[in-house]
Amino acid sequence: MKKVIDLSLYLVTDSELMSTPTLEEAVEQAIIGGCTVVQLREKTASSREFYNTALSVKRVTDKYNVPLIINDRLDIAMAADADGLHLGQSDLPISAARRIFGDDKIIGISVSTFSEAKQAQAEGADYLGVGAMYKTGTKTDAADVTMDELKHIRAAVNIPIVVIGGINKTTLPAFYGTNIDGISVVSAIIAQPDITSAAAELKRMVKNLR
Repeated sequence: MKKVIDLSLYLVTDSELMSTPTLEEAVEQAIIGGCTVVQLREKTASSREFYNTALSVKRVTDKYNVPLIINDRLDIAMAADADGLHLGQSDLPISAARRIFGDDKIIGISVSTFSEAKQAQAEGADYLGVGAMYKTGTKTDAADVTMDELKHIRAAVNIPIVVIGGINKTTLPAFYGTNIDGISVVSAIIAQPDITSAAAELKRMVKNLR
């Protein structure tokens, strides 16, 4: 059965930015602070390194019953028995990933346009990552999405939306009243000296989104 997912505070990892000695520590501190889902993104790791990291991080997420999503790599998601997979526009089509990964797994996708969002919903995506809303150093090739485009997407799809790209405690208030389901953050949590406190502060702010 597909795990119920709370997308309100969606952490994306970055081993190069974390303020802790290990990624497992960073993830655990973030979850204690209120992160509701963790996406493991390891762009420069070898397949074996990615797999081993996924297993060790999954032990942490399982401990707190928080879903673990794997970025891009369907093979790693399957090998580690992760809860879900997050795709980009240049990755496998959702329909193909679903056939391989199964109906009980979570599949999300990054979109930056109305047409991409509509197609993703039609293909069976469980949620959308809409962005980049602001310039971000962690994903320099992401397209910019205007607030009007976000609202257009929100009105057109009925699956959950998480905003991505440059989201932090300064930019978050701009999304109040937009009816999004959550925020996706990297450095605003994982790069902070006190990860737990940073996550807790954002979690308090996220409660006002709707």
